[in-house]
Amino acid sequence: MSMMRMSFGILLGTVSMAIAQNAWEVSSPQGNLTMAVNLADRDGTADYPAGVRLYYSLQCKVGDKPVAVLNDSPLGIVRDDQAFLDGLTFVSASKIQKIEQNYTLPHGKRSRYSNACNEQTIVLQNARSAKVELIIRVFDNGAAFRYRFPETDSVVHKVTQEATGYALPKDARCWMMPYDAPTQYSPAYEVYYENDIAVGTPCPKEFGWALPALFSVGGGQCWALLAEADMDRNYFGARLETKAAKGVYRIRMPEAEEGLGTGSIQPSSALPWQTPWRVVIAGTLSTVVESTLIMDLSRATEMKDLSWVKPGRVSWSWWSDQDSPQNCTSLKAFVDLAAEMGWEYTLVDANWTIMKNGTIHDLMQYAAEKKVGVLLWYNSGGPHNRVTEMPRGMFDMPSVRRFELERLKRWGVKGVKVDFFQSDKQNILSLYQDILADAADFQIMVNFHGCTSPRGWGRTWPHLMSMEAVRGEECYIFDPAYPDKSPSYNTVLVFTRNVIGPMDYTPVGFSNNRYPHKTSVAHELALSVVFESGWLHFTDSVRSYRSQPDFVIEFLKVVPTSWDDTRLLDGLPGSHAVLARRKGEVWFIGGINGLDKARSIALDLSVFGKGSWKLDWIADGDNPQSFSHPDPQTVSADDKPSITLGAFGGFVARLSPIVP
Repeated sequence: MSMMRMSFGILLGTVSMAIAQNAWEVSSPQGNLTMAVNLADRDGTADYPAGVRLYYSLQCKVGDKPVAVLNDSPLGIVRDDQAFLDGLTFVSASKIQKIEQNYTLPHGKRSRYSNACNEQTIVLQNARSAKVELIIRVFDNGAAFRYRFPETDSVVHKVTQEATGYALPKDARCWMMPYDAPTQYSPAYEVYYENDIAVGTPCPKEFGWALPALFSVGGGQCWALLAEADMDRNYFGARLETKAAKGVYRIRMPEAEEGLGTGSIQPSSALPWQTPWRVVIAGTLSTVVESTLIMDLSRATEMKDLSWVKPGRVSWSWWSDQDSPQNCTSLKAFVDLAAEMGWEYTLVDANWTIMKNGTIHDLMQYAAEKKVGVLLWYNSGGPHNRVTEMPRGMFDMPSVRRFELERLKRWGVKGVKVDFFQSDKQNILSLYQDILADAADFQIMVNFHGCTSPRGWGRTWPHLMSMEAVRGEECYIFDPAYPDKSPSYNTVLVFTRNVIGPMDYTPVGFSNNRYPHKTSVAHELALSVVFESGWLHFTDSVRSYRSQPDFVIEFLKVVPTSWDDTRLLDGLPGSHAVLARRKGEVWFIGGINGLDKARSIALDLSVFGKGSWKLDWIADGDNPQSFSHPDPQTVSADDKPSITLGAFGGFVARLSPIVP
């Protein structure tokens, strides 16, 4: 069988010719990424089974040299009535077309989004003449593909296997997170990343590797992040198998025990039916961190009025006082804090239905007088969890959910935090989207906790303000290992979890909880910029924030939660990270050190353009519990000002243009 590949230049704008019916290539608009697909007849002596099967590979151009991001990797999918694995034959291939998109969102890494890709659809059939489409999109910062069953059938079918795999080169180094065991509180994507491990290293947990997964190839010449996008109600949330024989990581379905056994691990739908996008973000580390590919690949919103979707800062009482959501007096103090700081919201966490010293209505009235919006916590269960915190039973049933959301709208509640989902099965992924659809009808913003990781819903439902899916600051209460692990872990999150969507880490804890911080207070302050979330939940107490130096309080009053642009200035996962985020004409810069030794960072200001700037620093002081605040500097694009980060330290800076 021919292994000939036709070049992208010949394919563009033409129909695939007979000579190339078993091999196709699609390159990105600027030609720096190329995805190749081929029907290969293997003899079974190498890495894959004998017979004709579909494979793909991905190359990234570094300078003039191509670097293999993925070697020949398996494709294929099996339904309960048809298999699309062996003996596939070519039917047709569409012309390669260029797709360009421009859109805006009310929060995220940037306000205006722009992307372009080249797309091709390859149609194949099995021995019984049933068809499957492989849809390919290649961008300059990544590639994606999905399967689609194009035929029409009202009978509901199941996918019983997805054979998709990712064949990493032998020299790849990986940053991967083990998937949670099914428990009362998991899976929830709250496991530490394995840092800089060799390709093929077995997962320390039997449940496989979670997405997203980061790896480098070619000695760090190219980086790639595996993820998925445009998750509809008709599929499961994917992860990777525990073992990667010969470096091939394969898709794995959820565990039957997830969500207390509710729902099937096999997704089902009538036809036509398409899967989510399998996404590989690829390029430099900056390419990965700055990417919006998960949003770019997801369905555009159909919501017409987004004026009520308002990102903002949030005071949060639970971390410093777990009983406070049941005490109106305690909650009023956090309303006062939000009003003093100019923060837009206050969050009332679990068990507010048994409040003493007042009612939720008393608190709502008090917050309204202070011009502070109220967000309320809810348990998502339902039969899929046995967590007893209240209110529960309000969000799993459609009629009850809509009744509750309509009531919240009348009360003036601005948003909800919905918690404890514990499953990546189709039934629970549908529940997330049902909640978002109903909340949109009543103009209620949403934050998910105890949840799956983002999969592009923020573009379809822009009132999705944040998602947890991270081992965040609350673990200073629960996890004795957290103080030692969090400094390095925080840097890894910049290059992995926070790439794919907003992350409700609940940062900026200056004081200590049960297990004391090892990060410096400047490191904690920097997390308000380093991490992106449409709602920024400040985790610490009223007393802690009021006791900070004036220059810190001033920074907390002005730090934004929605951005016009995002740049990675420096960093390496597990080591350090420095990000710049622009709001209007002002750049906010945050840097964190994940290592137990001081390091100096020189900022290359040329990326911000010409002109003069006022640079105002807040950095580590004489000890981890103190700040330094040097006098502001006047700088230009030619300057490279330097700052020293202490062990597990950090800094923030504001770069404001000086108008002549």
